[in-house]
Amino acid sequence: MNKPLVGALLATLLVGAGAAPATAGSAPAPTRDPAAAKTAAQTAVKAGPSKAAKVKAVGFAGTVALSNCSGSVVRTADSKPEDPALVMSNGHCLESGFPAAGEVVVDKPSTRTFTLLDNTAGELGTVKASKIAYGTMTDTDVSLYQLTSTYAQIESQYGIKALELSTARPAQGTAITVVSGYWKKTYSCKVDGFAYRLKEGDWTWKDSVRYTADCKTIGGTSGSPVVDDATGKVVAVNNTGNEDGQECTQNNPCEVDEAGQVTVRKGINYGQQTYGIVPCIGAGSKIDLTRAGCELPKP
Repeated sequence: MNKPLVGALLATLLVGAGAAPATAGSAPAPTRDPAAAKTAAQTAVKAGPSKAAKVKAVGFAGTVALSNCSGSVVRTADSKPEDPALVMSNGHCLESGFPAAGEVVVDKPSTRTFTLLDNTAGELGTVKASKIAYGTMTDTDVSLYQLTSTYAQIESQYGIKALELSTARPAQGTAITVVSGYWKKTYSCKVDGFAYRLKEGDWTWKDSVRYTADCKTIGGTSGSPVVDDATGKVVAVNNTGNEDGQECTQNNPCEVDEAGQVTVRKGINYGQQTYGIVPCIGAGSKIDLTRAGCELPKP
């Protein structure tokens, strides 16, 4: 996984790097080699690759920074201004730690806060969760927090609109941007293809998005929205990458095809598609796993 980061470690890694340390959450500490993590942290403060001509640059408006990960305020096309807003991140970014394989978290109280960013990555203020509406690392790697603020309240107070979740499956070759609120950095590349199954340690994810090599995401980018450059809509949530070339181990996911053939792609990163989440979001931002078309794992 593009692992969550713990503040104490970051404070050590970022001495002299010109970046402020994060506040530690209660998520598991990263296992990345300290020397490699330092290099990644220093790389993260560099400017991201430039966007292709005639494509409007994807900004940070609507993204958030967690204590250890990235995320975004999201909505569906049917969301109402008076609905409680939702923040999307990864299941492995939950403050309670990694959900076990097969575990699904629903309607768990939470008071977690998120730093809301404007289009240029300026910090506008914080928004607060009322609960973890949904979280899992089974089939996908996603968490959805319901906030104490409505979409209308966030827009009125901060001038920020939520990012819209696309209802369409992204196509191979789609130009995308991974937007990290934690690092205040973007990564631009294309959809290289899809992994029928992506296996990492105890967890298996379905139909994962594989990025081209340009998206060199690192720890702390977990939970970043993956935005379709052409539509501005969210098509995936960033979650993992193969760091060391190992096969199917933690931080080294492997692809498994329908015949069971395993492929390892060292240095390649992945996200989990989000179009399948849309049918599960009902009126009032309620996550309803019984709704028609909803295929998210149930408890």
